[in-house]
Amino acid sequence: MRRIAVVPGSFDPATLGHLDVIERAAGLFDELHVLVVHNPDKNALLPIAQRVSLLERAVAESGAGGNVVVASWSVGLLVDYCTDVGASVLVKGIRSQVDVAYETPMAIVNRNLAGVETIFMLPDPAHAHVSSSLVRQVAALGGDVAPYVPRAVAEFLQGSLR
Repeated sequence: MRRIAVVPGSFDPATLGHLDVIERAAGLFDELHVLVVHNPDKNALLPIAQRVSLLERAVAESGAGGNVVVASWSVGLLVDYCTDVGASVLVKGIRSQVDVAYETPMAIVNRNLAGVETIFMLPDPAHAHVSSSLVRQVAALGGDVAPYVPRAVAEFLQGSLR
């Protein structure tokens, strides 16, 4: 039986913390779907297609791409996507207790709705303080985001926000 998991997120933009979780999760599953989802509670900087493209480049550059599929999902429940691709596990990166409090109810509902379990992964401590919103703010104010994001993302942000 193939072990298939999904790492969902807005990835607006993808950070080195995201990539760390993706790389480690790719080693645990036969197939890993990195799913760019629309979050109606957030004002996105990048369109979904751009986020998918940047993630594809970042995953390929990291060397973790052999069993990783990058896709997007904007209509319906996350567990519907999981069911469609045969995934029984969601992998969520957790930076703090705030993330745990936010993610726990969703994990319980996803298990109740479709039997999809959620695994929380801690990021490398070097990246635990970085969020996409922090990267967006630094980039918008002309700061160097290269220490916080994959190379493809840094190059894109430098070219598009300056």
